[in-house]
Order: sequence, then C-alpha cells, then structure tokens
Amino acid sequence: MKGDQILYSFDEDGDTSIHKSEIFTDSLSGEQTAFINVPLAYLYHDDVINPRGINKSISLLIKEFHKPNPQLHLSLARLDGDKIRIFDGQHKAVAQIMLGVKSIVVRLFISPDVERLIETNTNAGSKLKQIAFDKAIVRQLHDTLYSERLKKYQVDHYLDEDNFSFSEQNLVDYFKGERGNIRLYIINSQKNAITRSPENKLQAYINFEGRGTQLPLSYSTFEKTFLATFVNAKTILTTSINFRVEEGLNPRILEKEQLIRLSNILAEELLIGKYDTEIGTHRIENNIAEGRGDSIPDAHLIAYRLFKEEIMYNWIQYLRLLIKNHFAFAGTMYNEDNLFQQKIPDQLWENIQTFVINLRELPIWKDRSMSMTIFGGKNNYDFWKTVFQTARTPDGTLVLTAPLNVADMIMR
Repeated sequence: MKGDQILYSFDEDGDTSIHKSEIFTDSLSGEQTAFINVPLAYLYHDDVINPRGINKSISLLIKEFHKPNPQLHLSLARLDGDKIRIFDGQHKAVAQIMLGVKSIVVRLFISPDVERLIETNTNAGSKLKQIAFDKAIVRQLHDTLYSERLKKYQVDHYLDEDNFSFSEQNLVDYFKGERGNIRLYIINSQKNAITRSPENKLQAYINFEGRGTQLPLSYSTFEKTFLATFVNAKTILTTSINFRVEEGLNPRILEKEQLIRLSNILAEELLIGKYDTEIGTHRIENNIAEGRGDSIPDAHLIAYRLFKEEIMYNWIQYLRLLIKNHFAFAGTMYNEDNLFQQKIPDQLWENIQTFVINLRELPIWKDRSMSMTIFGGKNNYDFWKTVFQTARTPDGTLVLTAPLNVADMIMR
C-alpha cells in the first residue's frame, strides 16, 4: 500500500504492470477495501467465511448473464497472502466464468478482521436474510466461530494451543458479553462435527441444499429429529474440554463418536443398497396410487417412508426410550439428558440395530394400498405418535398389527 492506494501486479498471469486502486476506509468498522479487476488465476473460494458450495441456482445465473444482464452486486473477497478469496457472490463469479469471462471485478478487503467478516456474513445469511443460509451452513460457520473463541481464550490466559484444561462453562463465563452466542456455537459445533464427519455414512443421504427430490433426508429433518433428540441444546459442560480424553470417556467425544455410529446403523440398515437416488422422492405415493409404482422397489419405498420427518421423529423417540430403558433395567446411574455422553454397552448397540431392522420389516412401510390414504398427504407428529402408541390412526383405522413396543422390537 502507498498512501491511500494499493499497488499490485498480476505477474504470474503475464501482466507485469504496476496497477493502482484507491483504498476506501469504512467509517464505522475501519475496514479498508479496494475495487479490483482480478484475473481468474488469482481467485479462490473462501471456505472459511463461506463454506457453502455451488448449488443448482448457478444455472439461473448463467441464463441471467447470458441475456446479457449485468451483475448488480460485486463479489466480495479478501486478501489472503497471494490469493484472493471470494466469500460472497461466488455463484455470480462462477456463472460468468462459465460464460467465458477471464477476470472478475471484486470488492477486496485488505488485511481484514476475518472473525468479524465471518460474523457479518453469517448474520447476513440468517438474521438479516433475504435468502437464508441453510441451517447446515450456519452450523459450519458456528463451528469456525467456536474454534476462534477457543484460541482467544488460550491466548488471553497464556495457555499453549494444545492446552484444553478449561471447560465450556469457562468459555461462556469469560465471553460474558456474548454468552448466548457462545452457548450456541458450542452446541452447533458439536452438531456439525457429527453431521459432517467423513465417517458418517448417513451424510451421503442428507440434502444440505434445502429442498430436493434426489435424497431421502433433508438437513432440516435430520436436525429436527435426530440431532434435536440426542444433542441437548441446554447442556454446557463444566468439566474440562480435555476431561478423560486418554481414557476414551470424554463426554463430547463420546457423544460425537457414538452418534456417528448410530447414524451408520441407520444408513446401513435402511439406505445403503436399498434407497435408489435415481428414483428419489418425487411423487412416490402419487405414482403408486395412480398405478405407476411397479418400478419402485420395496426397499426404496420403506426408506422413503421411514425418513419422512413426522414419521422419523416418532420412531427416534422409541430409540431414545430403548436406550433409557436399558440403563434403567441395568440398575446403573445414567445421564438421561445426554444419553450418548456415556459409554453405550455392546448389548445395547445390538438391541439398537435389532430395533432398526424390526422397524424396517413392519408391513406398513411397503403396503402400497395406503398410498391414497395414510401416506397420501403430510400428517403431523401427533398423527404418527397415535399410530405407534395404539396401532390405529386418530380416526380409528387399524394400520399396525400391534402398538409399537420397545421390548418386542428388540426380539430377534
């Protein structure tokens, strides 16, 4: 930088000229930015501030620019070493690149406060939304913000970067000016770690881009059923973050690893080799009701129905009951609010798997005669709660051979 200008060249792109652009300073935040036309070779996706990938909306932008209509808002980017990382307007940039554009004009943040940009971009896509970030993206961003708070706590307390002798509650108390946010970051970081783990086989069947017809499970459904049931949003641990790590009994690590294992049981028993993404979810019940369901295998239909939100929520509650009953009958003390923060014994894992298999084998899930009635529209949570508890619909129609019973469901 020289005075109120930034000097730069793109020599790796064959341009050895020295360019100058005026630097503008934001009067409130103090952030400095410049408007620069950047060759493609210097542009990168900023997966720290905006982890969202390219989705199907790109096709609409390509059509818009092909008309040709102008880009109304510039892409936002930050200087990161010798790379320029775009964190807002990436879809617009890619759409133009696909139409043959060789450079993109960006508003470049110079030496920015990255943490502040993460917070600002997160708020823009959620609290201040026009088109909101998906919940899964917000979880990823909160994971990043949680990591930043961990590092700041360590620096402020003169702790080494591998020293986690403090607790989640210590963090909440220390950052007291943003107490509510810290609690949210902690829980969402855990949810993100479970969902996005490479070891989580269920991840391949979750639609992270909002609505879609290819995959059986939206992130919203996974959040409202699985995560909301098994990750307690009110639990902030008072034990140190590294508590009993070497023994394999750290509550957060246990919770993450065991919920990934549960996710894998669901994936292996209900989806892998059974659910066909080529068939997807579009008009399944309508096609059956209209006599066009011969191409839909039973296994696919079973998976489709079991992962409907109102149905999944209710059988997830029976899984929770199964786990609670096992600990209670064993006569051992257990944490009812955080079931997976304690070691799940081998026998209980066998019972869980048996429950899922027996649930899958219930005749109702492949009964095609119910496409026009029971499965003909969206029923609410209470409808399926009644079905599972009584074997009948609220109007008295018999749909199960017997009410769902945890003891019966773990019998081989």
